[in-house]
Amino acid sequence: MMRVNIVCIGKIKESFYKDAIAEYSKRLTRFCKLTIIELSEAMLTGKSSAEIDKVKYLEGLSILAKSKGYLISLDLAGQMLTSPQISDTISKCEVDGISEISFVIGGSYGLSDQVKSNCDMSICFGRVTYPHQLMRVILTEQIYRAFMIGSNSEYHK
Repeated sequence: MMRVNIVCIGKIKESFYKDAIAEYSKRLTRFCKLTIIELSEAMLTGKSSAEIDKVKYLEGLSILAKSKGYLISLDLAGQMLTSPQISDTISKCEVDGISEISFVIGGSYGLSDQVKSNCDMSICFGRVTYPHQLMRVILTEQIYRAFMIGSNSEYHK
């Protein structure tokens, strides 16, 4: 069974986000083993670009330490894929013998260049910025949708 990780910075506080993620996580149990790995945010002591780079670097170290398998970053500069293309990406990993995928969501300031260069693929869910908590819900739903597409289910319309 495929292992899918969501490696992300920060914790979810709002119960409605937690409930949505829990629902999609439950639905995914028939397709994969989903693990959500929440990492601590690095503290920003100033607002200079050097300080922001330091935060991204420190968060990036923890992201890379916890990411396994085929790495897919969520990034505004990534490829914009349709849901069937996300499904095809997951299916191709399975066909290629890749048993683990890690989706990576950076912190408030994004991902370090080090994380971006270590990822196998970068995807974008649009040119707008979503709150990190909402992005986790969207990603979890899209992973579920991808597996449903792969199983020829009617969920995807």
